[in-house]
Amino acid sequence: MRAAKAWALAVLMALSAAGADLLECNKIFEERKQELELKLDEIDEARQAYEALKEATEAMFRKKEAALARKMAELNATKAELEKRREELAALVKRNEELLKAIRDAKADKISRTYGKMKPSAAAEILGQMPPQDAAKILSTLKPKSVGQILAKMDPKTASAITLILGGMERNATAPAAR
Repeated sequence: MRAAKAWALAVLMALSAAGADLLECNKIFEERKQELELKLDEIDEARQAYEALKEATEAMFRKKEAALARKMAELNATKAELEKRREELAALVKRNEELLKAIRDAKADKISRTYGKMKPSAAAEILGQMPPQDAAKILSTLKPKSVGQILAKMDPKTASAITLILGGMERNATAPAAR
């Protein structure tokens, strides 16, 4: 019996030690569970902060993108307006050049008709007083017969200079345009 009591006492002590260890394990598990729950709460807060930041960033990006789209539309409208004005100006310049050419042609034609109606000696006297380049321009608009008669009435040196200029004008007129 003594042996049985001793054995029962040993069993009780072992159970008591095991229960204490079990209680200690439960306590450690509870503490660890609380630590994990705190970590989970911190992770959840960080995730929520990240999502809020992400949404704010995306909203700001969309706002900037809309502003950029408006600016691009304004720039495209300005570009189109400038292109339209450039075309209008180009058309105006072309029209003005055509008018200027018509005026010059009319003026040259009038001068040509005036000198064509003059007596060769009078025309030679006036053209002989001009710079040879200007005289050659006027003579180049006259008929060859009139040019010959006028040059015949001029000083030989002046007539020679004008003839050389007229020859150069003919070569330039028949030469292909250099580009």
